[in-house]
Amino acid sequence: MPPSAHPEAEGNLRAAERVVSLLSDHGVSAVVIGAVALAAHRYVRHTEDIDLGVDADLSKMRTLTAALNTDGFQAELHEPDGNDPLGGVIDIRGDFGLVQVVSFADRFPAAIRDALAGEVVPIRPGSGLRLVPLAQLVALKLYAGGLGSKADIVELLRRNPEADLDVIRATCRRYRLRGLEAILAELD
Repeated sequence: MPPSAHPEAEGNLRAAERVVSLLSDHGVSAVVIGAVALAAHRYVRHTEDIDLGVDADLSKMRTLTAALNTDGFQAELHEPDGNDPLGGVIDIRGDFGLVQVVSFADRFPAAIRDALAGEVVPIRPGSGLRLVPLAQLVALKLYAGGLGSKADIVELLRRNPEADLDVIRATCRRYRLRGLEAILAELD
């Protein structure tokens, strides 16, 4: 079920749309990832936040955090350490809930760049929120690793039997990600 089908999610969607507009004003494009993207690809699981994937270096993430705070949001940047698989996360809180801006810069930017270069699929009509394509969503989950992410991939592919597995395989190979074949074996 799309997130807008739940009245309590409407405020979160409006906040995320405002965040995306502000990011765009600063030259940063975003794509919807996480549980909202899973739901849009037919795998609904509970979420109370909206995750936006970006390719923004740490300096830009600092600038964005300041701009979000100036715009009236409560934004806090969590900077990465050397072992962090992410390039920083901005938590944006308010009475709407939580929106997170997740940077893959210097870690795994290709999936975000490719998602943004693809077909524009808005999360709902007229929205500036763009949905990550299925191949990049699988790649992001494979990159994240862990049992939960692997289970998400299995469920995504079960619920999208028309998915082009050759495209998903090629995408993951291009990003040099391993483990997809073992996950696909779970589907048989």
